[in-house]
Amino acid sequence: MGQFDVSNLLADRHLQGPEFCEALTERIDGFLAGVFVSAEAPEGTALVAVGGYGRREQCPGSDVDVVLVHRPDVDVGEVAQRIWYPLWDAGLKLGHQVGTVAQLLEVATDSLETATSLLAARPVAGDGELADALAVAALQQWISRSKHYLDRMKASVAERHARFGEVAFLLEPDLKEARGGLRDVHNLLWVEKATVPILREAESAGLAAASEVLLAVRVELHRLTGQRSDQLLLELQDDVADALGLADADVLMAEVSSAGRTVAWTGEGAARRTRRAARRRGPLRALTGSRRREVAPCLVLDDGRLELTQEANLADPLLVLRCAVVAARHDAYLQRGSLERLADHGRPLSTPWPAEARELFVELLSCGPAAVPIIEDLDHVGLFVLLVPEWEPCRSRPQRNAYHRFTVDRHLMEAVAEASRLVDRVDRPDLLLVGALLHDIGKGYPGDHTEVGVDLMRTIGSRMGFGEADTDLLVAMIEHHLLLPDVATRRDLDDDGTIRSVADALGSIRLLELLGALTEADSIATGPSAWSSWKGDLVHELVARTRHVLSGGDVGEVLGDSFPDTGQRVLLAEGGFVVRGEGSTLTVVADDRPGTFSKVAGVLSLNGADVQDAAAHSENGRALSVFRVGQVLGGTPDWARIEDQIGRALSGRLALAARLGDRSRTYQPIRMTARPARPRVTVDNETSATATVLEVTCPDGVGLLYRITRAFAELDLDIVRARVQTLGSDVVDAFYVRDSSGSKITDADHLAEIELSVLRWVAADF
Repeated sequence: MGQFDVSNLLADRHLQGPEFCEALTERIDGFLAGVFVSAEAPEGTALVAVGGYGRREQCPGSDVDVVLVHRPDVDVGEVAQRIWYPLWDAGLKLGHQVGTVAQLLEVATDSLETATSLLAARPVAGDGELADALAVAALQQWISRSKHYLDRMKASVAERHARFGEVAFLLEPDLKEARGGLRDVHNLLWVEKATVPILREAESAGLAAASEVLLAVRVELHRLTGQRSDQLLLELQDDVADALGLADADVLMAEVSSAGRTVAWTGEGAARRTRRAARRRGPLRALTGSRRREVAPCLVLDDGRLELTQEANLADPLLVLRCAVVAARHDAYLQRGSLERLADHGRPLSTPWPAEARELFVELLSCGPAAVPIIEDLDHVGLFVLLVPEWEPCRSRPQRNAYHRFTVDRHLMEAVAEASRLVDRVDRPDLLLVGALLHDIGKGYPGDHTEVGVDLMRTIGSRMGFGEADTDLLVAMIEHHLLLPDVATRRDLDDDGTIRSVADALGSIRLLELLGALTEADSIATGPSAWSSWKGDLVHELVARTRHVLSGGDVGEVLGDSFPDTGQRVLLAEGGFVVRGEGSTLTVVADDRPGTFSKVAGVLSLNGADVQDAAAHSENGRALSVFRVGQVLGGTPDWARIEDQIGRALSGRLALAARLGDRSRTYQPIRMTARPARPRVTVDNETSATATVLEVTCPDGVGLLYRITRAFAELDLDIVRARVQTLGSDVVDAFYVRDSSGSKITDADHLAEIELSVLRWVAADF
């Protein structure tokens, strides 16, 4: 018996996916058969492959799952050891059991894992009839106890999906355990073994293709890591894409997302049919009788399922939209057979769309969350791209940063669902809904997604039959869909230049109101880090102030309370040193000296505080700094600790840079974006009449605000206001600054020095 060596298989890059798994399985089969012979196993024993190994889906890092089965009158105690030890010595990760057919079935009675593993039983060595008897008995037990097993499996699936999320939408999906992963493929096959076949022919074909994609990615993931690693981490995605001959990680993740959605979609259809079958067999059905009723011409609703009758006019160009609206309105789903009939007869609408088509489309979008699964069903069978051809490049397109929780297409669906809750805020709900659906349509194409989206929207709006003025509004929504959140979080809303610039850019209250609602819907749909009460208050305040100006009011009438306010001016005049943390606000008053703002920011960073907003003011040799803090690692701010450290830092008794260096070596922000932002400094001398706005974009890091503001201190710049925003693992910080004479900075050489200093400090290693 030779050594077990698969290095040549691992090195053969032509072997991928199922072909690699088959080759590896055969290599293991041969080795195990040799071990079995060398162990001199007696008659009446068999070595049986089970689980993934039994299915011939063996990946480089997978366990080798085997069962040593024997007849009741055969003693295999010593034989088992003579088999297992050589396998362990060879480095195989073994999952093993020993028993008679009856004993193994007894274990499977209460163990779902064992029961499902035995469904893939196949002989490797020894008594083939005994191995076959185990496989037949395991299947019979699975069928006879199907209700017990399927109930257990249903609970297990729900827990697993809640724990691992969805393959289709996650930045770093678990290819096996997440919803739409390989475990769900196996579940569907197990369900089919327990019941009559539940998958349609097209579903089975799609499931097989999706499974091959996920299996191929899993094989390369194991190859790269040298271990069982089913989570497709960001730092591995480019290498996996290269191993599979794909252009880049974006292509890889689009394929993974598409495969995950196919598996999840197939599983959902199978679950619906299984639940319907169970209800039809149950006592409730006998009591209530048939629930079928015609809810629209040729559309029958039956227990949550909408079905086309045979009399339906499949040549009706509006039939798809009619079906979708009825399904969404009744919170139902379209029967898969009806979807296939619609897809077989699907045709693009005439250009421009008839008014009824546009009305039906808007009505579908107005159904909110109920419309999302309907649109996904239409999209899955190719019907949605018939309505919006520009949708195709967005399908399953990943947004590879943690700021976005969804692929582009799903994000747009979620955005329109959120927008449906806000239609009472605008006088043109139809434009809000269509704008929400298409605001990121340009992300499927090369170039700046806003610029591309503007061009696409002109075509789409005209095709849908919107008039020129309405199309112009939709185009403006795309063009300015980032304006309000960017300005609200990066500019000083108490600066009249900020409000005037937004009013000048938009020009109408209608567009402003549409963008206000779109901003909220877009942000909520993006992810939990994209919307908060703080951001919401800022956006609503910006909208209110801009509305006042667009209505003819004076900008001075809507500006906030002056900074410093009366109480803060008293603190400045009183003299002395003040450090006061209350709620989410930190106020520091001290003698004005270079670096005060930076040192306070450093102490907050040392304590894991997330600074969202800051303002500074100095006069008569005194300095006031006010920081608004969001999240703090570990919970609420320990203001007593922070106040003590600020006092020591400002008096030169705290080695702040050294402590931040220690912290940066023990704590690093989790990388949450595939392409970290390129550090850059943008200068805005237009927005404010009194200060230069410097916008710094770069990857997040420990003490980043401290480093940036230390660069300002080095050049004797006064910080008037700071706005800090984290987008995934990148930050966009805006600073209102003046030079040492209190003036805006307009000299190009001075600005170049500022940029040089900031970029050096951003990259500095403590």
